[in-house]
Amino acid sequence: MINQIKQKASDLLPEMQRIRQHIHRFPELSFQEFKTSDFIASELKKLNIPFTKGIAGTGIVAIIEAKNPTKKCLAIRAELDALPITELNEVAYKSQHPGIMHACGHDVHSACLLGLATIMSDLKNEWEGTLKLIFQPGEEMHPGGGSMMIAEGVLENPKVDAILALHVYPHLAAGIVGFRQGQYMASTDEIHITIEGKGGHAALPHQTIDPIAISAQIIVALQQVISRRSNPIIPSVLSFGKIVGGTVNNVIPDKVEISGTLRTMDENWRAEAHQLIKDIVYNTAHSFGAKAAVDIPKGYPSLFNDPKLTAAISGFASEYLGQSNVRELSLRMTADDFAFYSQKIPGCYYRLGTNSNNESKTASVHNAHFDIDENALTTGVGVMSYAAFSYLKAQ
Repeated sequence: MINQIKQKASDLLPEMQRIRQHIHRFPELSFQEFKTSDFIASELKKLNIPFTKGIAGTGIVAIIEAKNPTKKCLAIRAELDALPITELNEVAYKSQHPGIMHACGHDVHSACLLGLATIMSDLKNEWEGTLKLIFQPGEEMHPGGGSMMIAEGVLENPKVDAILALHVYPHLAAGIVGFRQGQYMASTDEIHITIEGKGGHAALPHQTIDPIAISAQIIVALQQVISRRSNPIIPSVLSFGKIVGGTVNNVIPDKVEISGTLRTMDENWRAEAHQLIKDIVYNTAHSFGAKAAVDIPKGYPSLFNDPKLTAAISGFASEYLGQSNVRELSLRMTADDFAFYSQKIPGCYYRLGTNSNNESKTASVHNAHFDIDENALTTGVGVMSYAAFSYLKAQ
C-alpha cells in the first residue's frame, strides 16, 4: 500500500500544482473566500464526492464513505483564507489580487486535501469508515473559522473520532515532516487598553493627568505578570506592539490607547493572567487619578496534540517516509485555530517541510517572499493519505 500511495501521489503532482497555483493566484481574505470556495466545490464535483457548502459562510465539508461507514470517522482540515500582504515573488502564479497573498500556505493545504480526496476515493474498497474533509474559512482572523464551524456542527453527523491537519514549515526541507506530542502551540489573546486622563500644556503638567506617563507605568508593571507571577515552566509571552496618544510635542493628550498580545500554554494560567492584567491597569490608572478600560477578547486556545493519536500518525509517517525524514518539533508561541478542534476531540497538527534543500524557499510564513518547493505537495498528500488509510484500516 505504501508503494501504491507513493505512485498515486507522484502521479497527482501536476494536478496538485494546478490546484495550488490557481488558489495562490486568486487569494481571498478571511471570511471572503467566495471564489475559493466555488473552486473547491468544482473540484469535488469532478471527483463525484458529496459536499455541503456555506458552513460558517464559505466553508465546505465533504464526505467520503468506505466499507462500514459508521465504524470510525476521521476528519482532516485545510484552510481557505489568505493574508493582507503584497506578494513580492516574481512567479507565473503570483497573486493577482494586490495586497492579498497566500503567505501562510493555505493554498498548499487545500491542494493536499483535494489530492487526498482523489487517493482515498480510489482506495475506498480498501478501508473502512468515513473521511470528513473540512475546508475552513477564516483561520487568520478572530474568532477563527474553526470555532464557527464547530458551532455549526462540523464535528457531528457523522460524529468525528479524531482530526488531523498539516501546516507548511519552511524551516524543514521538502520530503520531511515534523510532529510533537502534547502541548505544541500557544493560546493567543488580544489586549486593548485605553487610559483617559486630562490633557493640557506640556509645560504645565501639574494641571493635567498625563495618560502617556501613566501608560508607561502600566506597561512596565504589566511585564511583571510574566516575570514574577507566572510559573516559569509554563511558556508565556506578553508583548505590546502599539501605543497611540498625542499629536504634538508640547501638548499632553487626554487619552492613550495601547494594544498587545498575551500567549501561553496553560488555560488556567491564561484566565488568571487576564484578571491580573485588568487589576494592574485599573489600579495603576486609579492611583494617578485616571480612568481605564481594558478589553481582552478571547482568541484561540492553546493547541494540544493528543499523544496517542500523534504517536500513531507520526508512526505512519515514519513507515511511509522512513524514520530519518520524521522530526520532533519544538514548542511554538504562535497559534492556530485548529486548537478549537483539538480542545474538543483527539487532534494531531503536524508540519510539512517546504524548502529546497535548506538553500531556497526558506522565507518564513507571513512573509511577502514566502513560497514552496512544490515537491512538498507529493510528500504532503502521500503522508496524509497513508496516515488516513492506516488510521481507518486499524481495528
